[in-house]
Amino acid sequence: MIALISLFIVIIVSIIIVRIGTVALEMTGLSRDTAAFQAQSAFSGVGFTTSEAEYVVSHPVRRKIIRLLMFLGSAGIVSAIATLLLAFVGRSEKEAGSTFLWLSAGLIIIFFFARSKLVDRGMRWVIKMALEKFTNLNVKDYEQLLGLSKGYSIGEFAVREKSWLANKRLKELKLDEEGIIILAIYRKGDEGKYIGAPDGDTLIKEGDILICYGPEEGIKNLSCRLKGKKGDKQHEMAIEEEKKRREEEKKME
Repeated sequence: MIALISLFIVIIVSIIIVRIGTVALEMTGLSRDTAAFQAQSAFSGVGFTTSEAEYVVSHPVRRKIIRLLMFLGSAGIVSAIATLLLAFVGRSEKEAGSTFLWLSAGLIIIFFFARSKLVDRGMRWVIKMALEKFTNLNVKDYEQLLGLSKGYSIGEFAVREKSWLANKRLKELKLDEEGIIILAIYRKGDEGKYIGAPDGDTLIKEGDILICYGPEEGIKNLSCRLKGKKGDKQHEMAIEEEKKRREEEKKME
């Protein structure tokens, strides 16, 4: 029984560590989903090979968080395996069966504990307060700051060969009239050029990856828009939709 209790403690501590890592990564500017995936990947030591990984470890503070999660994860997983083996070693068939039932029940309880939204909110609040007090991380609720829960979104897409955007300057596109702002451009090449806060004279090229901010549906439609009269018409319709959306926002003020 002591071995089982030790195992449950190791699992719960591991969950808390991953939650702390997730919140810490969020505080550096990552979205909640990305932060959760990267924290879990680093702690477990598997799956940390996505295209986001290089972006995460290029940030000095995130790199420290990931390194610490990997170190704690390696110790935690070894401890969990060792404790699990101890729970069954030297047991009779009847005792092993009883231990397995207790193990299953404990894991189910821990699963619901980890999935509880109430527990999650409480843990996140405590973790944010602690990190804010004992570290130099600056707490920012990016979801609230950017209105991500109010229909706005940050999107990323590549400019295709027949895209309505290709070979045009930003000032020609008048995307601001659609309520869309181009935050940055990743330009493929030998060195991989990054253009932050591009101005109106910036030429959009085929293969560019655009980072946009604006209404979620508007960004989605823009990524699929093809050049030609149909694309121009969609642009005009998007402008009208944006005007209606702004009028509705004014009425709600």
